[in-house]
Amino acid sequence: MSVVEELTNIVGKHNVITSKERSRPFREGYRSGKGDALAVVRPGSLMELWHVLEVLHANNIIILMQAANTGLTEGSIPASGYDRDIVVVNGMRIKGLQLINHNRQVLAFPGTTLHHLEGELDKVNREPHSVIGSSDIGASVVGGVNNNSGGALIQRGPAYTELSLYAQIDENDELHLVNHLGIDLGDTPEEIITNLEARNFDIHNIPQGKEHVAGNRNYEERVRNVDSEKPTRYNADPNNLYEVSGAAGKLATFAVRLDTYPQASESQVFYIGVNNPDVLERLRRHILTEFKHLPVSGEYMHREAYDLAKKYGKDSLIVIDTIGTNALPYLFGMRATAERILDHVPTFKPYFPDRMLQTMSNFVPNQLPKRLEEYRDRYEHYLQLKMDGAGIQEARIFLDDFFKTEEGDYFECTPKEAKVAATHRYVTASVAIRLEEVFQDDHIQILPIDVALPRNEFKWFEHLPAEIEDKIQYKLYYGHFLDHVMHQDYVLKPGVDAHEVKQEMLKIFDERGAIYPAEHNVGHLYEAAPALVEHYKKNDPTNSFNPGIGMTSMHKYWGNY
Repeated sequence: MSVVEELTNIVGKHNVITSKERSRPFREGYRSGKGDALAVVRPGSLMELWHVLEVLHANNIIILMQAANTGLTEGSIPASGYDRDIVVVNGMRIKGLQLINHNRQVLAFPGTTLHHLEGELDKVNREPHSVIGSSDIGASVVGGVNNNSGGALIQRGPAYTELSLYAQIDENDELHLVNHLGIDLGDTPEEIITNLEARNFDIHNIPQGKEHVAGNRNYEERVRNVDSEKPTRYNADPNNLYEVSGAAGKLATFAVRLDTYPQASESQVFYIGVNNPDVLERLRRHILTEFKHLPVSGEYMHREAYDLAKKYGKDSLIVIDTIGTNALPYLFGMRATAERILDHVPTFKPYFPDRMLQTMSNFVPNQLPKRLEEYRDRYEHYLQLKMDGAGIQEARIFLDDFFKTEEGDYFECTPKEAKVAATHRYVTASVAIRLEEVFQDDHIQILPIDVALPRNEFKWFEHLPAEIEDKIQYKLYYGHFLDHVMHQDYVLKPGVDAHEVKQEMLKIFDERGAIYPAEHNVGHLYEAAPALVEHYKKNDPTNSFNPGIGMTSMHKYWGNY
């Protein structure tokens, strides 16, 4: 019996994809990259997942665990250069989640999306770790933990847990199911999985020991230390590497146990505009060192990013503002399907749906609130400072006093203004891709970089040397300002080589003591730091899961036969 036949017997014919056309969404990256695979398998339960892993392991096949495939650095798709066949195991059909310990924690399975979790927690007045950004496009909870995703909420730190259930292939090439959830579920894989899925345990009285945690340790202390020459957070931070946390697919994650957080009774967004970036840095340092209450978030945009998002992110903003985020994962899926169909029609150029949406959006009136537009004309840098509870009045008093002597100004957003401003900031992340699609005849390349700056860097705003500046058509600066994690997307001039510019840019970041990538993980685009490589090898000593991640070896046993 062939491997494909064995897999089909487990998950059914419809859920084993061997067609190159049908498997394309699982083999191509969200921004870039594509590779081949023997098959794509979509198990529908944790038990099916376990049996799929048994078959692949028995046949010496590389296992590429995949969730929503929303990563930006090609880390969840096949590459090239493997020494064995590879199968993509997509877990998005395994959608369960279980609220435990009176909703203070959650057990999330491979297909649990951030959006779904946020919706379930909203019913019980709780929040997940992250409530902005990739949650809108269907990203998974497990994917966030695997990649130490940061998010915008500076009170909580990167996604992290020490409590999980995962499959591992050990140094003797033996497959094991490891239960570190802190819940007694039995001894054999079958017992553990059956009891977990059937909730055969007391869901409201699960021990919460101090030795292993389900959330980030001491993040408030870290983010408040503005004098440190190290960044606040980044993927390769050894403090955030533990089993599935930061695993980047080097383990097969079955479930993660995570903390949830109480919803604030009220919140307020303060919209701040300045022309001198030093003013924002002085504001940042005071807030982080002197405020009793940490902000919820502090999202930054530069004027050029604002303008480009206004034009090339308008259709996305309209969709989110009109129908909310519930439909976004489905719309992304419909768009991908349309692109695959139209690719076979010679009349249509690639990315026709996006180019059509862009053309249509040009006839739609401006969607941005009047006061945001006024600040766009007056100021070059914008900060959306979100406070909750008692922190609202604390910020109100401080900002009123601060701008009596500092250049710049602020206003308190209405709920509508706050929603549109946040969405406008969010859609900026897709602008560079839209530009590349719209101007595909010009063969422009984009260079997206997310970078963690040192906490003590006062001159945070980038000034490039002329020889690099001359190669760039547009620069989009935006990010999570209070913890100095910045997203910097460069749209290069026609004919400029992105790889060449990237190497020049990374040298500059190295000189500044910055670390990259900050929160999108290394994927197949960056070299993994030594601590990350050590973590990968500890989790996967035979190099059977996702080989090559972080530009490491593609070969079994890491090439050390």
